[in-house]
Amino acid sequence: MDEGKAIQETGSPVAPMTEETEAVVKMDTEEPLNQSSEMSITNGDAGSTIAEVEDSKMDDAGDEDDEFGFYRSEATFSYTVENVHKLTDSVTSPPTWVRGLPWKILVMPRPGHDRTGTTKNLGYFLQCNAINESTSWSCHGSAELRILPAKEGVEMLEKKIDHVFYCKENDWGFSTFLNWGDAMNPEKGYITADKKMTFEVHVFADAPHGLAWDSRKLTGHIGLKNQGATCYMNSLLQTLFFTNKLRKAVYQMPTENDDSLKSVSLALQRVFFELQYNDKPVGTKKLTKSFGWETLDSFMQHDVQELSRVLLDNVELKMKGTCVEGTIPKLLEGKFKSYVKCKNVDYVSSREESFFDIQLLVKGKKNVLESFRTYVKPDLLDGDNKFDAGDYGMQDAEKGIIFKSFPPVLHLLLLRFQYDPDTDMYGKINERYEFPEELYLDEFLEEPDAHDPAIYTLHAILVHSGDNHGGHYVAYLNPQGDSRWCKFDDDVVSRCSKKEAFMGSFGGIGEDSFVGRASTNAYMLVYIRKNKMKEVLCPVTDTDIPEQLMHRLTEERKLEAYRRKERSEAHFYMSVNIITEDIFCGHQGEDLFEFDRSYLTRHIKILKQATYSDLLKSISHSFGYPINQFRLWLFSQRPNSTWRPTLLDSPEAPGKPLIDISENENPWHVWLELAPPDAENNHLAPFDKQLDILLFLKMYNPFTETISYCGHLAVPIDGPSVADIEALLCSRGGLPVGTQLQLFEEISAAEVREFPDRTRQLGEVMDKLMDGNIIIFQPVAPSLPNAAQYFLDIYYRVDVLLCDKNDPLDSGFIISLNRNWTYLQFTEKVAERLDTDPMMLQFFRVQSARDMVGSVIRSSFEGQLKDLLQLYGNRKQTKRLYYQQLTMKVDEFETKRQFRCNYTVSSNKEEDIILYPNRNSYVSDLLDECRKKMTIPDAKTLRLLEVVGNKIQGIVQLDKPLEELASFGQATRSFRIEIIPEDQLQLNDDEALICTVHFHKEIYNTFGIPALIKVKTGESFRDIRDRIQKSMEIPDDTFEKYKVAVIYNGQVKYLSDDLNITINLKEFMPPQALFPNTGSKLCSKAWIGLDHVNKNSKRPTSRFGYVEKPIKIHN
Repeated sequence: MDEGKAIQETGSPVAPMTEETEAVVKMDTEEPLNQSSEMSITNGDAGSTIAEVEDSKMDDAGDEDDEFGFYRSEATFSYTVENVHKLTDSVTSPPTWVRGLPWKILVMPRPGHDRTGTTKNLGYFLQCNAINESTSWSCHGSAELRILPAKEGVEMLEKKIDHVFYCKENDWGFSTFLNWGDAMNPEKGYITADKKMTFEVHVFADAPHGLAWDSRKLTGHIGLKNQGATCYMNSLLQTLFFTNKLRKAVYQMPTENDDSLKSVSLALQRVFFELQYNDKPVGTKKLTKSFGWETLDSFMQHDVQELSRVLLDNVELKMKGTCVEGTIPKLLEGKFKSYVKCKNVDYVSSREESFFDIQLLVKGKKNVLESFRTYVKPDLLDGDNKFDAGDYGMQDAEKGIIFKSFPPVLHLLLLRFQYDPDTDMYGKINERYEFPEELYLDEFLEEPDAHDPAIYTLHAILVHSGDNHGGHYVAYLNPQGDSRWCKFDDDVVSRCSKKEAFMGSFGGIGEDSFVGRASTNAYMLVYIRKNKMKEVLCPVTDTDIPEQLMHRLTEERKLEAYRRKERSEAHFYMSVNIITEDIFCGHQGEDLFEFDRSYLTRHIKILKQATYSDLLKSISHSFGYPINQFRLWLFSQRPNSTWRPTLLDSPEAPGKPLIDISENENPWHVWLELAPPDAENNHLAPFDKQLDILLFLKMYNPFTETISYCGHLAVPIDGPSVADIEALLCSRGGLPVGTQLQLFEEISAAEVREFPDRTRQLGEVMDKLMDGNIIIFQPVAPSLPNAAQYFLDIYYRVDVLLCDKNDPLDSGFIISLNRNWTYLQFTEKVAERLDTDPMMLQFFRVQSARDMVGSVIRSSFEGQLKDLLQLYGNRKQTKRLYYQQLTMKVDEFETKRQFRCNYTVSSNKEEDIILYPNRNSYVSDLLDECRKKMTIPDAKTLRLLEVVGNKIQGIVQLDKPLEELASFGQATRSFRIEIIPEDQLQLNDDEALICTVHFHKEIYNTFGIPALIKVKTGESFRDIRDRIQKSMEIPDDTFEKYKVAVIYNGQVKYLSDDLNITINLKEFMPPQALFPNTGSKLCSKAWIGLDHVNKNSKRPTSRFGYVEKPIKIHN
């Protein structure tokens, strides 16, 4: 380890671990003291507090299991080093096993940090799992490192550490635990006369992650996998799962007809079922997918309280109309009465309401009882806040609530996160806050029942570690209500002591906190009414799960196991795509079918080492044809990039592995030739690879411009002439006998060649006589495009995706265009699809690097479509263009300049507008365009303001070219057009305009809509303030909360003390600073600020620093 890795408390950086010496050591290990299991923490005794039972009473029952053996959570062990004064290298103790990992004491001499290098210190570390070669494990541990005194009267030396141990930092401690001289000095009392020192460690560790931790074996329970940031959901799901009555009801929800991907009910049933029966951690991806969440949602941490409400509301809604309707209210719904009681007259107003959880204040409270008392403490309504008691008039009164009943399962939400208006952000309250194991709530009931006391037993503690920006959730659960606590930390479940569950959840700062847990504290508590414990925690057995649900989920598990096995063995297999002749039918392009869609054909999965005969048997079995009724042809790619069948070299094929025959091609594409229905004896005719040629036939209909597949044909190499097969072609194409035909050979899409001489043999007129050649024939139609022209058009076709530039969510539409078309030709085609005038469309390229709208395509573009799309490589690749529909002709539009600005509708409302002045126009022309667009009367005068950071920077002169405004810009710079108020049309020499701006606390924290206010030498700030309120239309009750300030050169002066002070513009600011632009008379160095809270800020309603989306379950 590096010297600078860590500094714990007053110690030095952690030192590197070195080899052990042969020092003689002695080792003692102590077990935690086994104390009475009858410990209970209650609030029954009003005279005692929970803190009084924090000490040894917190030790647990259940010591008889292995939790305090190999997998125990804590241990105290010591290590005696003999001849410590001769120590020159590191020594380690024998291992002590905690949480299944070996822990050792590591001691070594360490050089001092002085420049001379003559001093020496004693290094003392705790080492964890040092011999494990895994790089993925981690274990969080807290420890007390001690040196025991060697004589009476000397206090034990102790320091604490808290660390996450992992492969690169498997030891942690102090390089300078003790000065070497002090350690070796017998007078200090740490070394014996025979030069021995005894080191002792008390270590407490969480269950490790990244190792083979068998939660089911050790605890009887299993955890949930974390998808990224779903620990908050995992802790809630475990809590709901162990609310057994709720789990039973979830199982009973009818889901037999539900969509397995979208049903929240079924997904929750699946999670509960797997938690009950699986041996390994359960995934939650199907559950979050059923919520309608995207992948990003799984990496955003949300509020567990919010998820609890949303999820339970969704489940309750799904339970309506079923046999389990009302289960959630019966379990979680309580009643309280809110009231207003007059103090001086006999008048009470009350209303009864339901609750499903109770939010308790934590700040300034010691425990749950204190929070409950604050919750029910009435507020006094007096003075200006008196209560209107109807006929009794305004009366002093008390307003409060009192509980009518508590539910069987009580959810208490601890308000650890609260908004601080001073900092305008959320903060976490880490104060110590106690809660009892047994909670007595009778004192908060309006009518307590002596025969049914409201006594609650703690069932679950949801704990958060971290701050308001994020952190980690775990759950401590008492599954059976028998004080045998378990810790559920995502996929790891471990037994834990009651001390850890409680003391580790109370929170606190400094000495009040549990070891290493300063920011770890309870966030939600679940209590179960004591007399309802057996009902709520009733056993859930196989008989409680509907048979159809059990069968469905069991089959799902089997299928998933099969798929896992299939994935693990996938490298042993290859896929053979079986292409049949039916896929050729209807194909309208080049080749026999669209080869990119070959994955849609039937395929056979077969071992790579299988033989060709094994493949034939498998095809025979799958398709139901005897082997003598089909033949396999390999689809191979020719040099001109066409795909055609060739006969497999069958004499070599039998006995050879398929992976060798396919030349490692996976998937392997083969065509299945079947015997025709009218074949003799229903057998496939023999084919001689040396003497025969396989040809495929297509017919082109020039009248409909369509292609029809007409089967295949085997002919001898020295066989018929072109004319000899015309009769067969007419028959295959369904044409009358004697129809005059044109014949072509399809060499490729770009080359379809007509046969020149029909009297010659096929081998003489074809480009190359090969298996898989395609003959295209058509009836003669001189006035129509022929097959060669049809295929050439296909070759030049390109699919273009057109998307609306102004609609980010537009998925667009695909249109097929010719790459050689001009701008006008493809524009007409697009306009036809959009049912608009081609001249009312404007197109844009794609900025490929950022996949967004690029440069505009001018209507005068003289190139071809292929130049616009930059076509190269795969010609079948879909390209994209953007378009927008205009309100004027595109050629006219291109002479305009687009100018975005705001138009002031009223003093507190602006509207975004886009204006289209001519390119070489001025500000005056822009204002004329605005007048036309917004129908502003000619009698009203307009002005253009430059706004930067919610402050008006200047009034733009009418003769300023618009090109100068667009030539540079800032991220916060905008322009605003407004009607000039009548009192600002003419300004006297002693008058000026000053900007009034909203801000909060700091002058850079501006917001809202600024305004220009006229000020005059000699008038008081009281008059200016009144003019601001009137001009900005701010109500009196709102304006009273504003503080008015004058800001000049960054200096703020609030005017609350004396508003009768008058203003002298010449004295207030130098003339050159006042009016740099004499035409505008705008004070550019000073402004008036209205200091108040921004109620429309983007501050999130959640505790997280970013703008968090609310949790939604969409299904």
